[in-house]
Amino acid sequence: MPARSLDRPRRSALFMPASNPKAVAKSRELPADVIIFDLEDAVAPDQKEDARDAAVAALYRGGFGHREVVVRVNALDSAWGKADIEAVARSGADAVLVPKVSTPEDVLRYHEALTNAPTELQLWAMIETCSAVLRLDAMAALAKSTRLALWVIGPNDLAKDMRARPTPDRRAIAPFLSFAVAAARAHGLSILDGVCNDFNDLEAFAAEAEQGLILGMDGKTLIHPNQIAPCNTVFSPSAEEVEWADKIVAAFASPEARGKGAIKLEGRMVELLHLEQAERTLAIAKKIRQR
Repeated sequence: MPARSLDRPRRSALFMPASNPKAVAKSRELPADVIIFDLEDAVAPDQKEDARDAAVAALYRGGFGHREVVVRVNALDSAWGKADIEAVARSGADAVLVPKVSTPEDVLRYHEALTNAPTELQLWAMIETCSAVLRLDAMAALAKSTRLALWVIGPNDLAKDMRARPTPDRRAIAPFLSFAVAAARAHGLSILDGVCNDFNDLEAFAAEAEQGLILGMDGKTLIHPNQIAPCNTVFSPSAEEVEWADKIVAAFASPEARGKGAIKLEGRMVELLHLEQAERTLAIAKKIRQR
């Protein structure tokens, strides 16, 4: 199975329609951590094959630097899904993102479809149906035996499937977001929050990104380059968080803390679980600085 880098920055994951040559070219210069070439929702049926060819050509050309490059394919049971997966499997992409994964059997189908792909190719899955949220733990458990490495929340489709009314606080789907994070963490998956549709209201976007951070998301998917900067800001450790993480690591490394599961630090009780969190914070911050 592909190696899973849980401390790799995935703050911002920008969807780019693979059918738009200017967007594809521009993606090499944008400060997003992840570029997702979309062959599904953003592409009209009569442009699907051209979009696939364009995405593969862009991947062959390369030049994306530190960015992970992912392709969202059409569903396997669509007219384009099988050809999409075959093309992406040999394109050099970091991951293939598959839509509307609703059951463990769906995960296994996509895993099988990637049998001949390079070992390092990851399987990312959209969580965007009522069926999916009822099977989160069973699907996440397949991370141990398949290529499954990351979930992307699809809030628009999930709300539609529920017949819920979208609100700024995402009240209707908030419980499912928490359940998805818990299932992902239980089985070593990364997880990205879904898109915010109003790309002109960056204050509303930042508030939604903050909600995702509070819930435990690793980052957020985006639909416009204007959302990248505020997203990176929200999901980057602050200077204060890095300073505190440094203090925790130093304190546990001191001779006085040797063999202890909890210590006092500046009037607070700090445990080994806080050490683990601090080490991850410093690893993420270091990788962000290197970019």
